[in-house]
Amino acid sequence: MAEAERIIGTPDTPGAGPGPEQRDVRGTDGTDGMDDTDGAGRADTAADAGVSAARPRRRRVAVLFAVAAFAYALDLVSKLLVVAKLEHHRPIEIVGDWLKFEAIRNAGAAFGFGEAFTVIFTVIAAAVIVVIARLARKLYSLPWAIALGLLLGGALGNLTDRIFRSPGVFEGAVVDFIAPKHFAVFNLADSAIVCGGILIVLLSFRGLDPDGTVHKD
Repeated sequence: MAEAERIIGTPDTPGAGPGPEQRDVRGTDGTDGMDDTDGAGRADTAADAGVSAARPRRRRVAVLFAVAAFAYALDLVSKLLVVAKLEHHRPIEIVGDWLKFEAIRNAGAAFGFGEAFTVIFTVIAAAVIVVIARLARKLYSLPWAIALGLLLGGALGNLTDRIFRSPGVFEGAVVDFIAPKHFAVFNLADSAIVCGGILIVLLSFRGLDPDGTVHKD
């Protein structure tokens, strides 16, 4: 009996062996089983954190492409209507002489500048699209998603004209039709690019980066 108590141990007996909760639990390979469980828990927590961090980025990227698709579709439809209904016709007065719709083919950049550099502007538009796609990988800011979406939609709108309209591939003339008095004629793609650029400048002044961090100079 004494030998049995010595082996099993009791809480009231000094020198008693460790209870089940006190024993050293070892794995079959000699490592601590609790450590293995804790390591797996840490791995699961890290994986969950990675998934949670990726979700906001995916939502911001979705916003970027939704804004871009909307701006691109609006620009494309407006140009199709202008070519079909307004080109080779008299301008339509919207606000007297202050604002008219007048179809013009523009071989230059936004607002009719630089007509001799059509191919260069085409390359620049393509480069802008590539840069925006790279920025989307670390995009966590909603305002930046909207700004980049406007830039992307506008760049795609004018790039489509450069590629598919006459006089040739990468040299096509962009369709412009919004004609304010004493100002250059432009289109909705130009407007999207300018609005996106202004928003980016404002965000930069506020110190907000595309990844959502705010820095102070």
